[in-house]
Amino acid sequence: MRSRSFAIFALLLLISLPALAGDRVIQNGIDLWHTAGNGHTFINFKSAPIPAGFFCFKSQPFTGRIVFRGIPVATAEPGVLGATDTIVQRLDDAVFNKRGVAVTRIQVRALQFESVAPIQTACGLYKAEVRLNGEQPITNMRIVRTEARGGRFFAPIGVNGKIVFTPIGRQSNEVLEIPRNVMFPANQGIAWANQAGANGVKRAGFVLVDTDADRVPDTYLPGTSNFGAGWPAALAHRPLNQEKALYLAEGCHLTDSVDQAVQEGHCPDGTVTYYPNFSN
Repeated sequence: MRSRSFAIFALLLLISLPALAGDRVIQNGIDLWHTAGNGHTFINFKSAPIPAGFFCFKSQPFTGRIVFRGIPVATAEPGVLGATDTIVQRLDDAVFNKRGVAVTRIQVRALQFESVAPIQTACGLYKAEVRLNGEQPITNMRIVRTEARGGRFFAPIGVNGKIVFTPIGRQSNEVLEIPRNVMFPANQGIAWANQAGANGVKRAGFVLVDTDADRVPDTYLPGTSNFGAGWPAALAHRPLNQEKALYLAEGCHLTDSVDQAVQEGHCPDGTVTYYPNFSN
């Protein structure tokens, strides 16, 4: 009887090992974000104006503040990422040490915003878009576990971007662009949750997405894995009777202020796709 009990115990231990290992490791994958046009994502040109003559010979220096909203990333399977407009890829598996800290490299892989309102100039109205511009920096994300199901993460975000201005109400072949490279410091922690719970918050497998904002999917990226950026652990495991939901992330990325004015900010929501038939 003792030998049979020991065998059963050993079998149960072997079965449980993958789950225990999974709790120690955040698999590489992507984090999905949605940018609302609520005034919290912006570029302020007060301290570094767009120069006179940029839009046309009679345009004055532009010192205003442009508020942006996200443009959903184009995917080969339409709508598979919902309202996602920004994708950050975690490039490595992150293993927690004894202090509950894990580290991975991250890189922005897709991003596209548009101005909420037209920009008024002496040359007419313009729409502004923010797009990625070439190869993107790689930075480090530090993930801290503060409870069994989650914690907070700290991640400076580097973006090599450009602002593209398109005239409204008239056709023009002229391309007006301003390079805009920015490094958002990890100035506050953002919640995360292990998403292997009742809500099935996960995009398994690879997804073909548009990474250069031309609306043509061009690059395969991995799924979301077992990391829910922007989700407090207490909410991530709560079942919801809906297919899609947005949860406001707790943290924002802001650049340093100049002349008491923050130059640039990005405050997105964590986007999540729910599978309606997934339950405990």
